[in-house]
Amino acid sequence: MAELHLRARVLARGLDVQFTVAAGEVLAILGPNGAGKSTTVEVIAGLLRADYAVVRVGERTLTDTDRGVRVPIHDRRIGVLLQNPLLFPHLSVIANVEFGARRYTDRASARLSARRWLTEVGVDDLADRAPGQLSGGQAQRVALARAMAAEPEALLLDEPLVGLDVAGAAAARSVLRRVLTADSRSALLITHDLIDVLTLADRVLVLEAGKVAEVGRVADVLAAPRSQFGARIAGVNLVRGVLVGPGALRGETGLPWHGNPSGTLRSGQDVVAVFPPAAVAVYREQPHGSPRNSIPVRIAGLEVSGAAVRVRAEAQADGGCGLAADVTPEAVAELGLQVGQQVWFSVKTQAVGIHPRARSG
Repeated sequence: MAELHLRARVLARGLDVQFTVAAGEVLAILGPNGAGKSTTVEVIAGLLRADYAVVRVGERTLTDTDRGVRVPIHDRRIGVLLQNPLLFPHLSVIANVEFGARRYTDRASARLSARRWLTEVGVDDLADRAPGQLSGGQAQRVALARAMAAEPEALLLDEPLVGLDVAGAAAARSVLRRVLTADSRSALLITHDLIDVLTLADRVLVLEAGKVAEVGRVADVLAAPRSQFGARIAGVNLVRGVLVGPGALRGETGLPWHGNPSGTLRSGQDVVAVFPPAAVAVYREQPHGSPRNSIPVRIAGLEVSGAAVRVRAEAQADGGCGLAADVTPEAVAELGLQVGQQVWFSVKTQAVGIHPRARSG
């Protein structure tokens, strides 16, 4: 199998991206709504004409706008699995899967391939049923079998588990993991679910406003995110700024922050400060004492988060991402915390990590 490479610009949607997915790798693409995730899938699949695009799978060029190359959708050898399984309602389960294989082989071989993949995804006993008789999880398994029966060189998975209940999603996730690791085809996974990332992906790419905000191994991005959305997914706070001294940065709103630098950083470098909500203390008045990081914020929301209450701040005095603090229910009552109230967030220097800011690319 081969690697997948994309370089694309879609001006009307503000998309400008470039990345490569290695053979055998699963790259998860995360980002807020409107960041360009589905547009990326559409360009690779040939469903959308880009202003500029180069799409390659191994040695095959599927799209090259400068050279006038655009391989038809049905010849791209790209498997696509969407939120909606899009099974043909008038065909049986096995006929649906056989349809995918018939593009590249004869009827007998297609039937053998269909049987194989229905067995692989665990629904071979449903071969003669109509799509209308399937549960959501079963339909997604059939859709996966149909995609795989066409022997794709790369897979595009766009929120394939959305809408499934917990049990159905867990079962489908297990099947996906087995299929994705069975051979060396590259795969792109669009998701909002951290469980999908943790269980299926090798690397994570974060899209923000159509640009690559950061990319790296799953463990690295979750441990030290460099983008606002990456921080939200990882459940940590992130403040962007510029390093102004050893362990000191000036946030985008001009507020100073202090922390522990990771590696060698230089003055004037774009950096991010990262720290967990559990490390943030909340005060009614400006605190005095050991914490070097204290900023005034206005409460935007109060949410129950496990045994704690997450206090979310408005995104006006925190570098732009909306800070959060985890406090006890007793602290909420004692402080009389309410939405719209101004309070102080304080974080000790040793709880703040300072890292280089990721570059778009």
